[in-house]
Amino acid sequence: MARFFRSPKDAEFYDLFEQATANLVTAAEKLLDLFENYEDVEAKAKQLKDLEHQGDVITHEIIQKLHRSFVTPIDREDITYLAHSLDDVMDFIEAAGRTAYLYRITEPTERARELARIVARVTHKLNEVMPRLRNRDQFKWILKQCVLINSLENEADDVQHAALAELFEMCHLDACDVIKWREIYQHLEDATDRAEDVANVLEGIVLKHA
Repeated sequence: MARFFRSPKDAEFYDLFEQATANLVTAAEKLLDLFENYEDVEAKAKQLKDLEHQGDVITHEIIQKLHRSFVTPIDREDITYLAHSLDDVMDFIEAAGRTAYLYRITEPTERARELARIVARVTHKLNEVMPRLRNRDQFKWILKQCVLINSLENEADDVQHAALAELFEMCHLDACDVIKWREIYQHLEDATDRAEDVANVLEGIVLKHA
């Protein structure tokens, strides 16, 4: 059975999760910079790819450690889901930047910038929450932050819906432009969706172990 026990081996799981969220913050800030300072797009997309690779390495380390551990500080399925959900957030952040580059987007829309700002806020919030998972005294605070993350995901939903509506109101856009932007908006919103998945896992861990 999983347990909360502050042994050095337990700390390794928490260390890796904290590395994952710190890496997400870096990637989200790079993505925001890409959309707010739209230059050197290829180089910035490459930076995002490198960060996505680093995220894959962290995820692999978590899963390897899980298979080597007989007893874990939290439930094994929660460790797995948390690792993969964090990895999914990174994948969609990288996909948004890569798609902007591959589709030769000439200038980001204000809605894309708005969504990128929400993605950055979400990753910062996850990075604030993750270190508190080590401490039962912080569990109530974590639950409140999970609610805030869910609210940010709802905000991203609203922005995406408005962005899609605007796309179809812009008669000067051709069908290719509509398809390009719809995909980029989806990647950005998917990043917040997966961040909400992370929050839901954290909420479940807290409720089980409070």
